[in-house]
Amino acid sequence: MDTHAFKQEFGPAALVTGASSGIGWSFAEQLAAMGFDLVLVARRVERLEELAAKLGRQHGIVAKTLPVDLSLRSAGDQIVEATADRDIGLVVSNAGFGFKGEHAATDPDGLTDMLMVNCNTTMRLAHGFIPRLRARGGNGQGGGFIFTSSVEGLIGCPYSAGYSASKASVKAFGEALWGELTPEGIKVLTLCPGATATEAAAKQGVDPATMQNVMQPEDVARLTLENIDNGPTFIASDHYRAMFEQLTARPRRDALTAMAGAMRR
Repeated sequence: MDTHAFKQEFGPAALVTGASSGIGWSFAEQLAAMGFDLVLVARRVERLEELAAKLGRQHGIVAKTLPVDLSLRSAGDQIVEATADRDIGLVVSNAGFGFKGEHAATDPDGLTDMLMVNCNTTMRLAHGFIPRLRARGGNGQGGGFIFTSSVEGLIGCPYSAGYSASKASVKAFGEALWGELTPEGIKVLTLCPGATATEAAAKQGVDPATMQNVMQPEDVARLTLENIDNGPTFIASDHYRAMFEQLTARPRRDALTAMAGAMRR
């Protein structure tokens, strides 16, 4: 990737949600290495400040921390308003979380929070930033969105029903915006990572030691940035791309029965 050209198109600043860990942290590190100023969004203030200080020291960039509870209905609007004075050309809507297990046993309030973080904030961020990216295009600059979905958004995944549904929404949303905005020169890419070495698995009750074909978050972020022109959807893992191509090619009843049986085992 030509990092200078990338910065010329999407700079001088980028926004990253879910920046306090995992893939979001890696997006921030790699954008800072290209010279982007950053707005880092998450709930954990200490982690954001740690990352901002580190990136400032290492790359001489300006990193603004923006602690926001992304489960709030107004979170997307808060972010748009708080960044009104910044020329943000790349919006990385990466924050998200989920639950594993039988749907009936899942905390209903947690499901609501998940939908707000994974879906509502993503849609409202895009709603607020599209006019700003269009204005950049009128000034001869580019702009774009990266939305983090999941391979679990490619098919309904038993024992991950709510999370799978929320990520399917993100995928459909990103694909739709790709169709709307590509003619205007605004890039849209929806990332569907597979198993990644982040804290998300442990939070979902999955033992990371049992996971196979796990990617490192820095590799996921790097490949995504390199493929921003190759929308609408990007599956970072070769293994999971092949796996889900096989699943989605099967009769849906057969695929879902096999997945449910594997999860029960």
